[in-house]
Amino acid sequence: MKRAGWKVVFALGLTAVSLVLYGAFYAFARDSREVWASFLANAAFVPIFVLMATLVFEEVITWRERRERIQRLHMVIGAFFSEVGASLLARLASFDGDRENTKPRLVVADDWTHKDFISGRRRLQAGAFEIDARAGDLTALGAFLASKRVFLLRLLENPSLLEHESFTDLLWAVFHISEELSLRVDLATLAPADFRHLSHDIQRAYALLTVEWLAYLEHLKTAYPFLYSLARRTNPLDPAASAAITD
Repeated sequence: MKRAGWKVVFALGLTAVSLVLYGAFYAFARDSREVWASFLANAAFVPIFVLMATLVFEEVITWRERRERIQRLHMVIGAFFSEVGASLLARLASFDGDRENTKPRLVVADDWTHKDFISGRRRLQAGAFEIDARAGDLTALGAFLASKRVFLLRLLENPSLLEHESFTDLLWAVFHISEELSLRVDLATLAPADFRHLSHDIQRAYALLTVEWLAYLEHLKTAYPFLYSLARRTNPLDPAASAAITD
C-alpha cells in the first residue's frame, strides 16, 4: 500500500496541475470551445506519444539488459582464463609440433589495434595446427583437467554462456578431453589409433582456445587496460613473459 501511495499522490498532483493550467488557459482565452479544441488536440497526440515513449523505453531497457549480460559473460570468461585457460593454453601448446610458428601469433604487443586482433584471430582460424598427442605429457594434462572438473562444470551451468556459442564450444571441447583422459588406464601405452583420436580432440580444443584467448585480450585492452597489461606480460606462450616491469 505504501509503495502505491506515492503513485496516487503523484497522479493526483499532475491532474491538479493540468486542471490549473487549463483553468488559466480558459481565463486567458475566455472561450470554452477553444479550450476543448486544445484539449482534444492534445488528447489525440497522447496515444502516439505513449507509443513512441514505450518503444524508446523498451529499447533502452533491452540495451541495458544486454550490456549487463555481456558484462556477466566477460566475467565468466575472465574467471575461466584466470583459473584454467591461461595454464591450459601452455599445456596444449606442448602438443603442437608447429608451436614455434603458432606462438608469434599469440604474442600480443601493447600497441595492437582492433584490426590487429581481427587479423590474429583470422590467421589462427585459417591455420592447421600440427597436434601430436605423443609430444606432450597426457598424464599431467589429465591430472590438471581433473583438478578443474568442478570449476568447468559450474561454468557449463552458467546461463550467461548462452550468449557466447564459441566459448561454450570451447568448454565442451576441454571437458571432452578431460573425460577421454580420465577413462584410460595407462596413457603411456595407448594404441596408435588412440593417440590419433586424442590428437584430434586436443587440436579442436587448442584451435578454439587460441581464438578465445585473443578475443579475451582484446576485451581487456578496451575495458580493463590494467588487466590487459598483466595478461600480456604473463602470456603463457611468450618466452620473454614476466610479470615484473623492467622499464
